[in-house]
Amino acid sequence: MARTLPTGLPLHVTEVMRDDGMAVTEDGPAEVFVMLHGYGGTSFTWRYWAPALAARGRLLLVDMKGFGAAPKPDDGAYGPVDLAALVADLIRVLDLSRVTLIGHSLGGGVALLTSFSLPGDDRDRVARLVLIGAPAYRQRLPPFVHLARLPQASAALLRLVGARRVVRLVIRSVVFDRDSATEEMVDAYAAPLATRDGVRAALDAGRMIVPDDIDELSRRFTDLDLPVLLLWGEHDRVVPVSIGERLAAELPNARLVVLERCGHLPPEERPEASLALVTSFLDDTL
Repeated sequence: MARTLPTGLPLHVTEVMRDDGMAVTEDGPAEVFVMLHGYGGTSFTWRYWAPALAARGRLLLVDMKGFGAAPKPDDGAYGPVDLAALVADLIRVLDLSRVTLIGHSLGGGVALLTSFSLPGDDRDRVARLVLIGAPAYRQRLPPFVHLARLPQASAALLRLVGARRVVRLVIRSVVFDRDSATEEMVDAYAAPLATRDGVRAALDAGRMIVPDDIDELSRRFTDLDLPVLLLWGEHDRVVPVSIGERLAAELPNARLVVLERCGHLPPEERPEASLALVTSFLDDTL
Protein backbone atom coordinates (compact mmCIF):
# COMPACT_ATOMS: atom_id res chain seq x y z
CA MET A 1 0.00 0.00 0.00
CA ALA A 2 1.30 3.48 -0.83
CA ARG A 3 0.13 7.06 -0.65
CA THR A 4 1.59 10.27 -1.99
CA LEU A 5 2.31 12.96 0.59
CA PRO A 6 1.86 16.62 -0.44
CA THR A 7 4.62 18.65 1.21
CA GLY A 8 4.70 22.00 -0.61
CA LEU A 9 8.34 21.28 -1.48
CA PRO A 10 9.77 20.36 -4.92
CA LEU A 11 9.99 16.72 -3.86
CA HIS A 12 7.73 13.77 -4.59
CA VAL A 13 7.22 11.71 -1.44
CA THR A 14 5.52 8.33 -1.35
CA GLU A 15 4.74 6.67 1.95
CA VAL A 16 4.82 2.89 1.77
CA MET A 17 2.63 1.16 4.34
CA ARG A 18 2.90 -2.43 5.49
CA ASP A 19 0.07 -4.72 4.40
CA ASP A 20 -2.15 -4.05 7.42
CA GLY A 21 -1.62 -0.29 7.14
CA MET A 22 -0.07 -0.06 10.61
CA ALA A 23 3.38 1.14 11.54
CA VAL A 24 5.44 -0.88 13.98
CA THR A 25 6.04 0.84 17.32
CA GLU A 26 8.46 -0.22 20.02
CA ASP A 27 8.89 1.85 23.17
CA GLY A 28 7.76 5.09 21.57
CA PRO A 29 7.22 6.53 18.11
CA ALA A 30 7.82 4.33 15.11
CA GLU A 31 11.17 4.48 13.41
CA VAL A 32 11.13 6.54 10.21
CA PHE A 33 13.08 5.66 7.10
CA VAL A 34 13.65 8.38 4.50
CA MET A 35 15.08 6.94 1.27
CA LEU A 36 17.09 9.03 -1.21
CA HIS A 37 18.02 7.68 -4.66
CA GLY A 38 21.11 8.38 -6.73
CA TYR A 39 21.85 10.59 -9.73
CA GLY A 40 19.49 9.71 -12.58
CA GLY A 41 17.54 7.45 -10.25
CA THR A 42 14.09 7.45 -8.67
CA SER A 43 12.44 5.77 -5.71
CA PHE A 44 12.21 2.70 -8.00
CA THR A 45 15.70 1.91 -6.64
CA TRP A 46 14.19 0.72 -3.36
CA ARG A 47 11.57 -1.72 -4.69
CA TYR A 48 13.27 -4.78 -3.15
CA TRP A 49 13.92 -3.21 0.25
CA ALA A 50 10.63 -1.33 0.70
CA PRO A 51 8.38 -4.13 2.05
CA ALA A 52 10.82 -5.14 4.80
CA LEU A 53 11.48 -1.56 5.90
CA ALA A 54 7.78 -0.66 5.83
CA ALA A 55 7.19 -3.55 8.23
CA ARG A 56 9.67 -2.00 10.69
CA GLY A 57 8.32 1.56 10.76
CA ARG A 58 7.28 4.51 8.65
CA LEU A 59 8.82 4.44 5.16
CA LEU A 60 9.06 7.54 2.96
CA LEU A 61 10.42 7.15 -0.57
CA VAL A 62 11.62 10.47 -1.96
CA ASP A 63 11.99 11.41 -5.61
CA MET A 64 14.39 14.31 -5.19
CA LYS A 65 13.87 17.59 -7.01
CA GLY A 66 14.45 17.15 -10.75
CA PHE A 67 14.15 13.35 -10.73
CA GLY A 68 11.36 10.84 -11.17
CA ALA A 69 7.93 12.28 -10.43
CA ALA A 70 9.29 15.32 -8.57
CA PRO A 71 8.91 18.87 -9.93
CA LYS A 72 11.68 20.09 -12.22
CA PRO A 73 11.81 23.90 -11.89
CA ASP A 74 14.31 25.77 -14.05
CA ASP A 75 15.93 27.54 -11.10
CA GLY A 76 19.54 26.34 -11.27
CA ALA A 77 19.41 24.96 -7.71
CA TYR A 78 20.18 21.26 -8.16
CA GLY A 79 23.42 20.87 -6.23
CA PRO A 80 23.75 18.42 -3.32
CA VAL A 81 23.59 21.27 -0.80
CA ASP A 82 20.33 22.51 -2.40
CA LEU A 83 18.85 19.02 -2.29
CA ALA A 84 19.97 18.47 1.31
CA ALA A 85 18.23 21.70 2.36
CA LEU A 86 14.99 20.38 0.84
CA VAL A 87 15.30 17.05 2.65
CA ALA A 88 15.95 18.91 5.91
CA ASP A 89 12.84 21.01 5.25
CA LEU A 90 10.86 17.83 4.56
CA ILE A 91 11.87 16.39 7.94
CA ARG A 92 10.73 19.58 9.67
CA VAL A 93 7.52 20.01 7.64
CA LEU A 94 6.41 16.45 8.41
CA ASP A 95 7.69 16.75 12.01
CA LEU A 96 9.67 13.53 11.71
CA SER A 97 11.81 12.08 14.48
CA ARG A 98 13.90 8.92 14.93
CA VAL A 99 14.80 9.26 11.25
CA THR A 100 17.16 6.89 9.51
CA LEU A 101 18.34 8.55 6.31
CA ILE A 102 19.19 5.96 3.67
CA GLY A 103 20.89 7.30 0.55
CA HIS A 104 22.38 5.72 -2.54
CA SER A 105 25.12 7.46 -4.54
CA LEU A 106 24.12 11.14 -4.88
CA GLY A 107 21.36 10.42 -2.36
CA GLY A 108 24.01 9.22 0.09
CA GLY A 109 25.91 12.47 -0.28
CA VAL A 110 22.64 14.37 0.21
CA ALA A 111 21.86 12.31 3.33
CA LEU A 112 25.29 13.12 4.76
CA LEU A 113 24.82 16.84 4.07
CA THR A 114 21.28 16.78 5.47
CA SER A 115 22.67 15.76 8.84
CA PHE A 116 24.54 19.10 8.82
CA SER A 117 21.66 21.12 7.30
CA LEU A 118 19.28 20.63 10.22
CA PRO A 119 19.89 23.49 12.67
CA GLY A 120 20.19 23.26 16.44
CA ASP A 121 17.85 20.84 18.19
CA ASP A 122 16.42 19.68 14.85
CA ARG A 123 19.63 17.70 14.31
CA ASP A 124 18.40 15.23 16.90
CA ARG A 125 15.63 14.24 14.49
CA VAL A 126 18.15 12.14 12.52
CA ALA A 127 19.23 9.05 14.44
CA ARG A 128 21.25 7.05 11.88
CA LEU A 129 22.64 7.12 8.36
CA VAL A 130 22.97 4.36 5.78
CA LEU A 131 25.21 5.53 2.93
CA ILE A 132 25.50 3.32 -0.14
CA GLY A 133 28.27 4.09 -2.61
CA ALA A 134 28.07 7.71 -1.50
CA PRO A 135 30.31 10.47 -2.90
CA ALA A 136 31.89 12.55 -0.17
CA TYR A 137 35.24 13.88 -1.41
CA ARG A 138 36.82 15.05 -4.64
CA GLN A 139 37.17 12.10 -7.00
CA ARG A 140 37.33 11.20 -10.66
CA LEU A 141 33.84 11.60 -12.07
CA PRO A 142 32.28 8.81 -14.18
CA PRO A 143 31.82 9.45 -17.92
CA PHE A 144 28.03 9.94 -17.73
CA VAL A 145 28.48 12.78 -15.23
CA HIS A 146 31.18 14.39 -17.39
CA LEU A 147 28.75 14.23 -20.29
CA ALA A 148 26.16 16.15 -18.28
CA ARG A 149 28.60 19.06 -18.23
CA LEU A 150 28.18 19.31 -22.00
CA PRO A 151 24.44 20.03 -22.13
CA GLN A 152 24.10 20.54 -25.89
CA ALA A 153 26.05 17.38 -26.69
CA SER A 154 24.12 15.41 -24.06
CA ALA A 155 20.74 16.58 -25.31
CA ALA A 156 21.74 15.75 -28.88
CA LEU A 157 22.92 12.28 -27.83
CA LEU A 158 19.62 11.56 -26.10
CA ARG A 159 17.70 12.68 -29.19
CA LEU A 160 19.80 10.73 -31.66
CA VAL A 161 20.46 7.54 -29.69
CA GLY A 162 17.37 7.56 -27.51
CA ALA A 163 17.04 7.71 -23.73
CA ARG A 164 16.48 3.98 -23.31
CA ARG A 165 19.66 3.05 -25.14
CA VAL A 166 21.74 5.60 -23.22
CA VAL A 167 20.28 4.46 -19.88
CA ARG A 168 20.91 0.81 -20.74
CA LEU A 169 24.57 1.58 -21.51
CA VAL A 170 24.98 3.54 -18.27
CA ILE A 171 23.43 0.83 -16.10
CA ARG A 172 25.55 -1.88 -17.73
CA SER A 173 28.66 0.22 -17.09
CA VAL A 174 28.03 0.54 -13.34
CA VAL A 175 26.92 -2.99 -12.34
CA PHE A 176 29.19 -5.98 -11.75
CA ASP A 177 27.12 -8.37 -13.89
CA ARG A 178 26.02 -6.64 -17.09
CA ASP A 179 23.11 -9.06 -17.44
CA SER A 180 21.59 -7.60 -14.26
CA ALA A 181 20.62 -4.49 -16.24
CA THR A 182 17.03 -5.57 -16.86
CA GLU A 183 14.56 -3.93 -19.23
CA GLU A 184 12.44 -3.07 -16.19
CA MET A 185 15.33 -0.96 -14.86
CA VAL A 186 15.91 0.63 -18.25
CA ASP A 187 12.25 1.59 -18.60
CA ALA A 188 12.05 3.04 -15.09
CA TYR A 189 15.18 5.18 -15.31
CA ALA A 190 14.62 6.30 -18.90
CA ALA A 191 11.01 7.45 -18.33
CA PRO A 192 11.87 10.84 -16.72
CA LEU A 193 14.13 11.65 -19.69
CA ALA A 194 11.18 11.53 -22.08
CA THR A 195 10.45 15.23 -21.45
CA ARG A 196 12.52 18.33 -22.11
CA ASP A 197 12.24 19.37 -18.46
CA GLY A 198 13.43 15.94 -17.35
CA VAL A 199 16.53 16.16 -19.55
CA ARG A 200 17.29 19.74 -18.49
CA ALA A 201 16.94 18.93 -14.78
CA ALA A 202 19.16 15.85 -15.07
CA LEU A 203 21.86 17.84 -16.85
CA ASP A 204 21.61 20.68 -14.31
CA ALA A 205 22.07 18.21 -11.47
CA GLY A 206 25.04 16.61 -13.23
CA ARG A 207 26.79 19.94 -13.72
CA MET A 208 26.30 20.84 -10.04
CA ILE A 209 27.02 17.45 -8.55
CA VAL A 210 30.30 18.54 -6.90
CA PRO A 211 29.75 21.36 -4.36
CA ASP A 212 32.11 24.31 -4.76
CA ASP A 213 33.01 24.03 -1.07
CA ILE A 214 33.33 20.24 -0.99
CA ASP A 215 36.66 20.35 0.86
CA GLU A 216 35.24 22.59 3.57
CA LEU A 217 32.16 20.38 3.90
CA SER A 218 34.21 17.20 4.19
CA ARG A 219 36.20 18.65 7.09
CA ARG A 220 32.99 18.58 9.12
CA PHE A 221 32.63 14.80 8.89
CA THR A 222 34.71 14.28 12.03
CA ASP A 223 31.99 16.06 14.05
CA LEU A 224 29.23 13.64 13.01
CA ASP A 225 28.75 11.17 15.86
CA LEU A 226 25.66 9.36 14.53
CA PRO A 227 25.83 5.61 13.86
CA VAL A 228 26.60 5.24 10.14
CA LEU A 229 26.57 2.16 7.93
CA LEU A 230 28.75 2.50 4.84
CA LEU A 231 27.69 -0.09 2.27
CA TRP A 232 29.78 -0.50 -0.87
CA GLY A 233 29.98 -2.82 -3.83
CA GLU A 234 33.45 -4.34 -4.18
CA HIS A 235 33.48 -3.45 -7.89
CA ASP A 236 31.97 0.05 -7.65
CA ARG A 237 33.43 1.98 -10.60
CA VAL A 238 31.39 5.13 -9.91
CA VAL A 239 32.34 5.85 -6.30
CA PRO A 240 35.30 3.58 -5.47
CA VAL A 241 35.62 1.67 -2.23
CA SER A 242 38.50 3.99 -1.27
CA ILE A 243 35.89 6.70 -0.64
CA GLY A 244 34.09 4.39 1.79
CA GLU A 245 37.39 3.55 3.49
CA ARG A 246 38.19 7.22 3.97
CA LEU A 247 34.71 7.89 5.36
CA ALA A 248 35.07 4.96 7.75
CA ALA A 249 38.34 6.44 9.01
CA GLU A 250 36.97 9.97 9.45
CA LEU A 251 33.43 9.42 10.72
CA PRO A 252 33.56 8.76 14.48
CA ASN A 253 30.88 6.04 14.57
CA ALA A 254 30.87 4.32 11.18
CA ARG A 255 31.26 0.79 9.93
CA LEU A 256 32.13 -0.14 6.34
CA VAL A 257 30.80 -3.32 4.74
CA VAL A 258 31.89 -4.28 1.22
CA LEU A 259 29.72 -6.63 -0.86
CA GLU A 260 31.53 -9.06 -3.15
CA ARG A 261 30.47 -9.49 -6.78
CA CYS A 262 28.62 -6.18 -6.68
CA GLY A 263 28.99 -2.85 -8.45
CA HIS A 264 27.39 0.54 -7.78
CA LEU A 265 23.80 -0.68 -7.23
CA PRO A 266 23.74 -2.99 -4.17
CA PRO A 267 19.96 -2.59 -3.54
CA GLU A 268 19.30 -3.86 -7.07
CA GLU A 269 22.28 -6.11 -7.83
CA ARG A 270 22.27 -7.98 -4.51
CA PRO A 271 19.00 -6.99 -2.84
CA GLU A 272 18.75 -9.80 -0.27
CA ALA A 273 22.37 -9.64 0.89
CA SER A 274 22.42 -5.83 1.06
CA LEU A 275 19.09 -5.66 2.90
CA ALA A 276 20.32 -8.22 5.43
CA LEU A 277 23.32 -6.00 6.20
CA VAL A 278 21.10 -2.96 6.63
CA THR A 279 18.66 -4.86 8.85
CA SER A 280 21.53 -6.07 11.06
CA PHE A 281 22.80 -2.49 11.42
CA LEU A 282 19.30 -1.25 12.32
CA ASP A 283 18.92 -3.96 14.95
CA ASP A 284 22.34 -3.23 16.44
CA THR A 285 21.70 0.52 16.71
CA LEU A 286 18.04 0.50 17.74
